[in-house]
Amino acid sequence: MKIKNETKVGILAAFSITLLIIGYNFLKGNAIFSDETVLFARYSRVDGLGVSKPVLINGYQIGRVDKLSLQTDGYIVATLKINGKYDIPTNSIARLESTDLLGSKAIVMVLGNGKQFAKDGDTLNANVEKNLLEAVQPVQKKAEAIIDKMDSILTSVNTMMNPDFQKNVNKSFYSIAATLESLESTSVKIDNLVGTEGKRISAILSNVESISNNLNNNNKKINSILNNISDVTDKVAAANFKQTIDNANKAVADLQGVVSKVNSGDGTLGLLINDRKMYDNLNSASKNLDNLIIDLKENPKRYVHFSIFGGGKKKDN
Repeated sequence: MKIKNETKVGILAAFSITLLIIGYNFLKGNAIFSDETVLFARYSRVDGLGVSKPVLINGYQIGRVDKLSLQTDGYIVATLKINGKYDIPTNSIARLESTDLLGSKAIVMVLGNGKQFAKDGDTLNANVEKNLLEAVQPVQKKAEAIIDKMDSILTSVNTMMNPDFQKNVNKSFYSIAATLESLESTSVKIDNLVGTEGKRISAILSNVESISNNLNNNNKKINSILNNISDVTDKVAAANFKQTIDNANKAVADLQGVVSKVNSGDGTLGLLINDRKMYDNLNSASKNLDNLIIDLKENPKRYVHFSIFGGGKKKDN
């Protein structure tokens, strides 16, 4: 049977179109002859992420980014196509990570430990990791601080290399050497003194030891003496206090006796206080004395008579 040329051309064209579609999907990373699971992940930002970027687990590609779509709330939803033979737990995290210093990113799947697996249309938990440049910035700041410190250290070293500073350092070392020599001579003198006075030092230490032994042996006696002294002082204090109380009681009793006598009319003070007649007599005498003094002031000649030549006789009025 003879095949027409038109049929051959049609078959060749169909085969070519099929190869073109397969090649295009292959270049885009689409799986042609394998089953895929479609999952979603929401990100606040997707710098460096694009379509056909890989989805990795421990560096091994299990899928790709099929599409990115901007939502009305500003978040970006990434459509992930995962090879169907890999099961992804529902509590896994689709983390957006940098893959190089140029800012290219991929989605690294951090597998969870759940027993349920994601199905077509499920949305995974997602977060964004800092890119390498952002992660290096703190290290860069620390390096700059270290360089500044190294610069100050080098400046200090250059200052130390100054000839004047070296002279001062040499003088300081000479002074330290002289001080050490003086200390050495002093230590030698102390050694000689200890050697010559060793017997006396030993005798002194023996005496101190004997004194401490005596104190230790007579500790009970010393405590007894101190207790006796404490008892004596307590008794003296108690006796003085008792005597003071007795004297106070006696004074109060005497005062009460005097008051009783006064109240009963005994003695001059009692009579003066309790006898109305004596009060009236004293009052009358006081009035008579006042009248006498007034009359004496008004009529002094009635009571006193002076004579220059003497022999005068007192006249009675």
